[in-house]
Amino acid sequence: MKKTLIATLTALFATGAMAAEPQPHWTYAGKAGPEHWARLDPGYETCALGHSQSPIDIRNATRAALPRIAFNYEASPAEVLNNGHTVQVNLANAGGIEIDGKAYRLVQFHFHTPSEEHIAGRAFPMVAHFVHQAADGRLAVVAVLLKEGEENQALGEVFDAMPAKAGEKIVLAGSFAPQAVLPPQQGYYAFAGSLTTPPCSENVQWRVLKQPVELSHAQLAQFQRLYPMNARPVQPLNGRQLLESANY
Repeated sequence: MKKTLIATLTALFATGAMAAEPQPHWTYAGKAGPEHWARLDPGYETCALGHSQSPIDIRNATRAALPRIAFNYEASPAEVLNNGHTVQVNLANAGGIEIDGKAYRLVQFHFHTPSEEHIAGRAFPMVAHFVHQAADGRLAVVAVLLKEGEENQALGEVFDAMPAKAGEKIVLAGSFAPQAVLPPQQGYYAFAGSLTTPPCSENVQWRVLKQPVELSHAQLAQFQRLYPMNARPVQPLNGRQLLESANY
């Protein structure tokens, strides 16, 4: 358990400074792509052997009387990091969420294009994954789907600060308010899953918000100049319970 948690945290905070040792090189295509992740390192075997892997194609969810997600986000100092796989925003003290009575602290959020989660077979142009950690090390991810439309002012300074080179980071001036990125309606899909990058650790609580938010074509292009495609293919549901909340 301890080894799994260490591997998980290394994957989440792979900023160079926090990684204890170099990790095997992995990519989103070719010989180090998703179908080969499990063979790159023994610690990545869950990518192939796990039965609760993410992302998934969300369809035929069961409507249930699920509570609202208690978002308790706060404005926080933030740094924008190019970690070699995506652009990640690390947050120092941004509050968190509560799921099923359990508190999770918001640690970072990052982007994938196209969206890793599919809705009835459809991918969105991009998704932001908000990664949270509980006091016991458990993880919860809230996914915010992004579609093309108006410029996203909440993400404007993040996109303008995206470093061009892997390993580079830029500290944002002032504080960043993660609450501003969320859609007005916060109904969601809920399921148990995994990290979508090696080591693909499981026992992650997933909440995918149903209402997408907009970003402009220019903002999408800004990100795709750095990462044209950084999405893991959808994984089998394997009989997992997939629930859908009301449209709060």
